[in-house]
Amino acid sequence: MLREKIDAALKTAMKARDEKIRVSTLRLINAAIKDRDIAARSEDRCEGVSDDEILAILTKMVKQREDSAAAYEEGGRPDLAEQERAEIDVIREFLPRQLSDDEIEEAVASVIEELDAHGLKDMGRCMGALKERYPGAMDFGRAGALMKKALA
Repeated sequence: MLREKIDAALKTAMKARDEKIRVSTLRLINAAIKDRDIAARSEDRCEGVSDDEILAILTKMVKQREDSAAAYEEGGRPDLAEQERAEIDVIREFLPRQLSDDEIEEAVASVIEELDAHGLKDMGRCMGALKERYPGAMDFGRAGALMKKALA
C-alpha cells in the first residue's frame, strides 16, 4: 500500500511538473525500494519488501539526510543543507506522524513496565519491542537514551 502511495505521488508530481527536488526525491525512494526488492528476491521472498521494510528504508533515508544537512551546515554550505531538508520534507510525507518527546517517554515507560525490565541487560528486549510497535514513528536514538537512563 505504501509502495502504491509513493508511485502515485511520483506520477502526480511528474504530471504537475512539480519542483525538481520533489520528483528526484520520489525517484530516489523508488530506487531504494527496488534495490531492497532485488535483495529480497535473492532471499526467496518473491513478493518484495513489506510496508514495514519500506518504513525502515524511509526512516534511514531521513537519518542520512539529517546527518548530511548537519555536515553541510558545519562546512559552510547552507544551500546544500537546505536541499537535504527539502528532501527530508518529501520523505516524511510517507512516514507516520513522529511522536513527541513526551510520547516517547511514555512509550519507553510503558514498555519497561510491561516487560518487567530491571536493568541495562533488558535494554535490547525493550528496544526491540519499541521498534516493533512504533516503526518509523519515533527517533530510536532518543528513545534509546531515555531507555538507558530509565534502566540504569
